[in-house]
Amino acid sequence: MNVQPPSNLPWYRWLNSHRVIRLLETVQDFIVICLCIGLFSFMVLQLREMVLSLLPPLEFQPVTSDILFLLILVELFRLLIIYLQEHRVSIGVAVEVSIVSVLREIIVRGVLETPWSQVLVACVFLLVLGTLLVIRVWLPPTFDGIDPEHFVSERHRSRITDPNPIHVID
Repeated sequence: MNVQPPSNLPWYRWLNSHRVIRLLETVQDFIVICLCIGLFSFMVLQLREMVLSLLPPLEFQPVTSDILFLLILVELFRLLIIYLQEHRVSIGVAVEVSIVSVLREIIVRGVLETPWSQVLVACVFLLVLGTLLVIRVWLPPTFDGIDPEHFVSERHRSRITDPNPIHVID
């Protein structure tokens, strides 16, 4: 009988070991934390720029653009924080960032100066994003009553509190 000891695991099983997965998750968390620090620093610089744009002479488009850009940065920061907490990307926050980004571009360029075809495409895109946001809230959980986002969040929380979880799925 040819039985390999655990130290001689085949490469495909070694990659699936808990230690390797935890190491990769730790490296990924470190990268996301670095992104959070960089984004926060950029938000502080953008806030300074916004305060300077509020000084006379006050122009509507640059001030509005700076405010909306800062809101986009705040939402991206929130998206990274949710990722660090739950190890998933929040679709709702991502859609909100996309909506604010499109609206910012329309406001910065001006609707009257933008070609009608681009305004039409932006309207359709906003309609699709808004529909996605509404449908996501109204639809019942998928797959026979299992909410995938809730399931992933609970699994991650149980992994943090219990180092050796044994879960039975009905």
